[in-house]
Amino acid sequence: MRRMIFTACMALAFLTVSAQENPYIVKTKGAKKSAQTQMADELAAAQQEVEEAKDFIGQNFKFYSLCDWQEGMKFMVMPEKYDLVVKTFTDAATGKEVSSMPLKYKIMVYKGHHESTDGHARIDFLCQDNGKSYYYEIPSGSFEDYCYTKTGVPTLAYLGDVDIAREKLMGRTLFTKTQFFRIDTEYDGEGFQDVVVDKDMEVRVIAVGVGSRSFPVKIIVEDKDGNEFFQNVAISKTNSGMRDDEFIMDNTKYLFGGSFEMVDDIMAINSYNYRVYLGKIIHTKYPTKMLNETTKKVQAIPRLAEYQIEAINPHKNDDKATLKLKNTTLGTYFYCDMVLDQHRAEKQDEYFGYIFAPGPGKKVKTSEASRAMIRAGHVGIGFSEDEVMMAAGEPDMIEHGENGTYTWIFNRSNNKQLVVHFTGAGTVDKTTTKDGPAPVKSPSVKRPNSKMGKKVMKNGTPL
Repeated sequence: MRRMIFTACMALAFLTVSAQENPYIVKTKGAKKSAQTQMADELAAAQQEVEEAKDFIGQNFKFYSLCDWQEGMKFMVMPEKYDLVVKTFTDAATGKEVSSMPLKYKIMVYKGHHESTDGHARIDFLCQDNGKSYYYEIPSGSFEDYCYTKTGVPTLAYLGDVDIAREKLMGRTLFTKTQFFRIDTEYDGEGFQDVVVDKDMEVRVIAVGVGSRSFPVKIIVEDKDGNEFFQNVAISKTNSGMRDDEFIMDNTKYLFGGSFEMVDDIMAINSYNYRVYLGKIIHTKYPTKMLNETTKKVQAIPRLAEYQIEAINPHKNDDKATLKLKNTTLGTYFYCDMVLDQHRAEKQDEYFGYIFAPGPGKKVKTSEASRAMIRAGHVGIGFSEDEVMMAAGEPDMIEHGENGTYTWIFNRSNNKQLVVHFTGAGTVDKTTTKDGPAPVKSPSVKRPNSKMGKKVMKNGTPL
């Protein structure tokens, strides 16, 4: 009995060391090392589990049905709860079934398939870690009948997607397309905690590793404040074991395009074939300034404002082009000068693909009376936050008062400040102007730190 307990403890300790040294196992910072007594429970715990970003996915990740697998393809054993009970692999040398627990995190190299003497189809693997041969026996039917299904081989996460994602995504800037991500809670286990973050937030990829069989690519990102979180995503869907129609509703975020948006894939205008971009819908990723055709004044524009590209006119004497954009809510035309080629932009905020992203922005409901005031750049009594931002941009400062009231303050170019007071219900009840602070040479626009932008964990604790 003591020998059995000792052997089990040694196996758990070996798995812990293997997980720590395996380059495919990556963790967000702050994950704690769990005790070995807890690790056994973690090994038996359930593995939790939009459309694809078609250009990026289609160009870099290929779906391989089991029929198309090629010798040398690599997979990692990532068993789920069910796999720890039902044995997946058989030791080819002994003919005995093997528990998934000692094979966890081991890399299996595909070696083809064969038919046994009793007529059963078997899929062959060589374990890269221990040099042993294993096979998965297809439950029924021939290999040809089985390989066209989405079932694949249980427990195996496809590492080809992980390797390509590392090459293509490490250090890249992305934007979050969902609010729901995770952080690791254990260094040597698979514990995690759900977190809620801002949608359309800029993040940077700092690590790529293996996730689960269904969602093989674990992408760890970091926001501008140094907070790390991750998502396990399916990219090519090779051996994911899930049908395409299962990646809907809550599972949409487990597609790459459901959680992340590439910064430059669609918005990089390097071909100078401008006509193909006319009529496209775009939105602002960051606050910016544009010339309002109606007021003839430069106006502050908030993030997530939606426009349609009406015209692109390249300059003859520099690398910029003048864009004519139509606000889809107001119908008002705006103009801005942007560098279209990222490599020619001297500043980040003058590059078109940095300020704008493809697709719809935030839908704002307004009355016809409100729209008339917004077109003129005026803030009216009864305006919502969204309407105020459409008229004046994002505030430079926010002050909080009593009973839930608050004030937005906008710095004006004439050394004046527009002061907009909101009721506790979030509507404007008073606007005033006052003298602003002394002007500085290079004013910077501060993004509001309001209730709209706070990242919180599921339990409400700020990240």
